[in-house]
Amino acid sequence: MSETREPSPPVTPPTDSGPEPEGPALAEGFYDEPTLYDVLHSAGTADEVRGLLRVSERLGLDSRGPWLEPACGSGRYVRAAIARGVHITGFDAEPAMIDYATDRLRGIEPSLYRLGVATMEGFDADELAPGWCFTLAFNPINTIRHIESDNDLLDHLRRVHDALQPGGVYAVGLSLSVYGAEQPSEDVWEGARGSLSVRQVVQFIPPEDHGDRFEQVHNVLQVTRPGGTQTIPSAYRLRTYDRSEWEGVIERSPFTLLGCVDEDGDPMEQPMLGYAIWLLQREG
Repeated sequence: MSETREPSPPVTPPTDSGPEPEGPALAEGFYDEPTLYDVLHSAGTADEVRGLLRVSERLGLDSRGPWLEPACGSGRYVRAAIARGVHITGFDAEPAMIDYATDRLRGIEPSLYRLGVATMEGFDADELAPGWCFTLAFNPINTIRHIESDNDLLDHLRRVHDALQPGGVYAVGLSLSVYGAEQPSEDVWEGARGSLSVRQVVQFIPPEDHGDRFEQVHNVLQVTRPGGTQTIPSAYRLRTYDRSEWEGVIERSPFTLLGCVDEDGDPMEQPMLGYAIWLLQREG
């Protein structure tokens, strides 16, 4: 792929502080409701993008990008990156998410971004953003663990590798497991926008051993609008990796491991357990 054209001046996208329009009747599940997802997860996004910019600058990559975000969801990182003058392409397997992301970017200079519908295992970067060659790709907060086999993950990594410029980096946010040592845990997320408030209680059930490579995740979502409160249960599973399994995948991929950073972009030791952002580089 060739280099992208000269970036246009940065344009600040709409803020997330205004009222949210009433949406359709809520469906069973969560990810098919882009507004709820965006309200719940937008807080802190700008800080995470600043961390990615610090990584990019430290590695000598062009701070204007372009960047690539697989599984971009509601486009919250896309909006935050554009606000910092970064060209970016995002894609997601859920068309409703891309429709929402596109709508939130209405009025923004179209040359700054590309959005499309595609899976992590089957995307084609040339179709999503013809002529763009990416300096940085990123996949935060365990999103990559939705890929359910090592073979599919390796295919995904090859596609990202080929979409990057020589020397480009894939920043993957991943929590590692230690089988048999982890206990079930619970987390609570809350967000609000205008008259809409969302509260999510998440329970994580780790696998007992290597035989079952999936963590079970159970959500209970409370959604409050002027007309009342609705409870939405949902569940999914995430593929697990201990350190040897994850490093084994990296060794079989075309990437070279540079190391790990935290969400602020600061270097950290490679963990045996817990979350880190792993920096994978396409060699020059």
